[in-house]
Order: sequence, then C-alpha cells, then structure tokens
Amino acid sequence: MQGPRPVVLSGPSGAGKSTLLKKLFKDYENVFGFSVSHTTRKPRPGEVNGKDYHFVTREEMQKEIDAGEFIEHAEFSGNMYGTSKGAVQAIQAQNQICVLDIDIQGVKNIKRTDLNPIYISVQPPSLDVLEKRLRDRQTETEESLRKRLTAACVDLELSKEPGLFDLVIINDDLEKAYSELKEILLE
Repeated sequence: MQGPRPVVLSGPSGAGKSTLLKKLFKDYENVFGFSVSHTTRKPRPGEVNGKDYHFVTREEMQKEIDAGEFIEHAEFSGNMYGTSKGAVQAIQAQNQICVLDIDIQGVKNIKRTDLNPIYISVQPPSLDVLEKRLRDRQTETEESLRKRLTAACVDLELSKEPGLFDLVIINDDLEKAYSELKEILLE
C-alpha cells in the first residue's frame, strides 16, 4: 500500500481513543484520515453508516474476508469487526495519514502484514477508572459491560508484550495524553 505511514491506535473500550482522535482530527483535519471499520453489529443510536462503521451483514463481511479484502478482522461479543484494504487505501489516496482504531487481536494480525504502521496503545490509569467511564456512557448493559471489562483485562495484559507498541499512553490526564500522541505523530 502506498502513501504516508499509517497509525494504529489500540486500547480497551473506554480508554479514551475516540476522545483523543476527535481532538487530533479537529486540530489537523487535512493531515489525518480515519479508517472506517466494518462490523456486523447493529448501529447504536446516533451512529452513521460509513462514518462510524460500515454496518454489514455477517454474510457480506465473510465473503469479503474470504476474497482477501481485509487487512485484519476479529470477532467480539458475537459480532465481527475488521479493517478493509479499501478503507485504508481511500485515506492514503487523499495523501492523508491513515489512523486505524484496532483491538489487540487486530494489532497482532497487522504485525503479520506489510502495512508498517506506528503502533500506539491508549490505556486507562486503572480498571476502576475504565469501569466508571464505561458506566458513565450509559450505552452498555450489565452483561456487555462485564464483557468489555474482561476484554480490557486481557488487552492490558497482552499489551505488555515487548515490542508490540511503539508508544503506550496512560490516559489519566487528557491534555497530557494528547500532547504525547501529538509528539509521536508530528515526528
């Protein structure tokens, strides 16, 4: 794939990836482009197809995966998620730095490709803080909240693997976390 080196942002749901990305895109709107992932889950209230996710059926997504159209894909809570080659190429074609929001499983899959991104992990200061953030969103059932917290524990443990990430940002202070993110990206 041609174009500027992509950026992979990873971390548990509630770590603050979306908040950091919103600030980044606001401050550097023509420099970065967001790779819109595909998912088989149903849209949440306010989510827009093609902006938040490409919402597709399991059959459509499996067909594209089988055709080799995905850089990475994974299953979480009974739904499929993935990054298509086309989504990344669309950003690169605009000569923008492509930002991908990927789970830890996806990070490991991308490591086996020729994408060569900068890998950044965004993490909460603690699981208690993460749980509070997820509860404050009021978008989760108790069951989905438990699944997310369990996945977060696994994510945080796996992220300790030496060499997996180029930078780990502990998001306990948004401005500090944002300046760490900007520092590595502006290099």
